Amino acid sequence: MVYTVKQLSQLAGVSVRTLHYYDEIGLLKPSFIKENGYRYYEDQQVMKLQQILFFKELTFPLEDIIKIVNSPDFDVKKALEDHKKLLKLKQKKIQKLLKTVEATVETLKGGGTIMNNNDLFGSFSEKQMEEYKEEAKKRWGHTEAYKQSVEHTKNWTKRDYQQAVESWKQFNRKLGETMDYGFDSLEFQALIRQHHEKINAFYDCSLEMLRGLGNLYATDPRFKKTYDSVKPGLAVCMKKAIDYYCDRLEVM
Repeated sequence: MVYTVKQLSQLAGVSVRTLHYYDEIGLLKPSFIKENGYRYYEDQQVMKLQQILFFKELTFPLEDIIKIVNSPDFDVKKALEDHKKLLKLKQKKIQKLLKTVEATVETLKGGGTIMNNNDLFGSFSEKQMEEYKEEAKKRWGHTEAYKQSVEHTKNWTKRDYQQAVESWKQFNRKLGETMDYGFDSLEFQALIRQHHEKINAFYDCSLEMLRGLGNLYATDPRFKKTYDSVKPGLAVCMKKAIDYYCDRLEVM
């Protein structure tokens, strides 16, 4: 089957701009381009895009994904099996979370037994997911961002971590105070630049990775709660501001 870039965008849930960018960096080339400049993709490219999104789910940076999926030794079947394994782990985790939430609701209603701390938080363990991610990293190589972050914090004390947390809290308050100027204002964009610099202090954060963080801020319940607790709507504002910031840098 043949897909236009718009059709593939809708099928995979990624933006047309992202597909254009993947073409530019050699990550996902279209099957052919017609004289009018329109890109067209076939089943082979659809399969490859699935693998790209799989590795993005594991937080691999695009530089590493390019090397992996373009390697002559890359085993698509094995990658699909790993993808299936990850999805099953996530499914199992979600089922545990649902049971925990249901039990907590019953306890609050007075209709269930009192839950101890292990009951309340045990199902939220990341152990299985982290074990799988470590296995994937061993197979395909540690990401540069991962290595840089570990190197940066390897000698940190408890006080260092506390200071870092407090620094981010203060910075987030500045974001909330400046939000009303608008996500594309000079004031808010200056803070987004600082935000990018703060992340770069831990690891090299590409624009693509920064966009991914922006999406997390707006869609992941944990990040959204953190930002919106500073000021309602700040999470979505961050995403818009980061997209605007990245768009401007990409055309420079």
